[in-house]
Amino acid sequence: MKNNRADWVKGREGNVTQMHYARQGVITPEMDYVAEQERLDPELVRAEVARGRMVIPANINHVEVNPMAIGIASRCKINSNIGNSQISSGLDEELEKLHLSVHYGADTVMDLSTGKDIATIREAIIRESKVPIGTVPIYEVIERVPDVRDLTPEIILEVIEEQAKQGVDYMTVHCGVLMHVLPMIESRITKIVSRGGALMAQWMLHHEKENPLYTHFDALLEICKKYDVTLSLGDGMRPGCLHDASDEAQFAELKVLGELTKRAWEHDVQVMIEGPGHVPMDQIEMNMVREQEECFEAPFYVLGPLVTDIAAGYDHIASAIGGAIAAWKGASMLCYVTPKEHLGLPNAEDVRNGIIAYKIAAHAADIARHRPGVRDRDDEMSRARYGFDWNKQFELALDSERARDYHDETLPEEAHKSAEFCSMCGPRFCAYKLSQEVAEKSKGLAEKLVPHFCPGDSAAADNVAAGAE
Repeated sequence: MKNNRADWVKGREGNVTQMHYARQGVITPEMDYVAEQERLDPELVRAEVARGRMVIPANINHVEVNPMAIGIASRCKINSNIGNSQISSGLDEELEKLHLSVHYGADTVMDLSTGKDIATIREAIIRESKVPIGTVPIYEVIERVPDVRDLTPEIILEVIEEQAKQGVDYMTVHCGVLMHVLPMIESRITKIVSRGGALMAQWMLHHEKENPLYTHFDALLEICKKYDVTLSLGDGMRPGCLHDASDEAQFAELKVLGELTKRAWEHDVQVMIEGPGHVPMDQIEMNMVREQEECFEAPFYVLGPLVTDIAAGYDHIASAIGGAIAAWKGASMLCYVTPKEHLGLPNAEDVRNGIIAYKIAAHAADIARHRPGVRDRDDEMSRARYGFDWNKQFELALDSERARDYHDETLPEEAHKSAEFCSMCGPRFCAYKLSQEVAEKSKGLAEKLVPHFCPGDSAAADNVAAGAE
């Protein structure tokens, strides 16, 4: 199906969310597009969006986007975080990260810029992106005031509407960090590790007032309805280490997010829930089930989770392990982690490594969940390996360039692309080559043995054994 989104959105006004149309029984072109990409019935897509179990983040002003779905009925998606900091990176670097993210398979990209020219960088990213773009508006809010304590609800809503008007498809808002939850962090080792959560907590304690994103939630919903911005209800109290996982603060906030989910759905606003960042493996399934219960099966978008705290420099691996389990047990989207997690701002190579690690995790989970056709590529790869079709193997690999580079380090000649061995086994020890010869020579052997041997017939077995001797 061809994407003519500029034509699709013409004439839409009032409440323009995908959920609003779905609940009216309308299958939008975006839903049709998603159904084709996911190999699903368009009516199933509409029904899932209507009940809130699937979201299609597609701001009406982001006409360049190719619509996609996040939900338990669709394939597991991954998000790539990019964005400058107050220390480094600019427009060119962020666009490079965007293109690299899309090239290697990111389904969405979040611009988490906290440095200079945030609006300019975001505009360029949106206009060049075919995938949905997410943001955390509080970062830009902080750039507009001398101190976090100076922000006001009006400034927050102003920034959110400006971003929505630009075309941001989904926004992380930390609405669930409430006054009664803050004392619950006392027993934690890492307290609050969410930047947005910590900023809101600081404002609340200074002013001795409730979270403005919570008290002004209805005004936020009006903006979402106008542009079809999907709310990603942020987990400001997510655990930042294994010790803090699944604690009182985390689940108290989750309960608030469930309440806000229902309020958003009353306005036909699409919602997904953000989930924990550090969780021991034995607690992951429980966390997935708990979110489904507390938030009425709204899509779960998790960061990792990391399953150990001592993998600095390799956190993309530690978290992809947790991500695979989370996606298998119910998460709908995984937020990637790079090798630089906890250490510094990722560069282009870090982005690549993080994305591939998470593509592996998401794909493994989709296989475990028996998604339609998802294992076809794996079976095709297996046939290419057995047939020594090296170019086909490179094509099917999640990171084609890396696979080719590793092969060509030791066997770079073009003739090696049809060689019946690799540099590990060589021509004499390749099990595939040996087994091909075995298979050829053993043709017909089964037919010779079957008439003389039936399982459980010991006499027949003895006869076969005697004949062999």
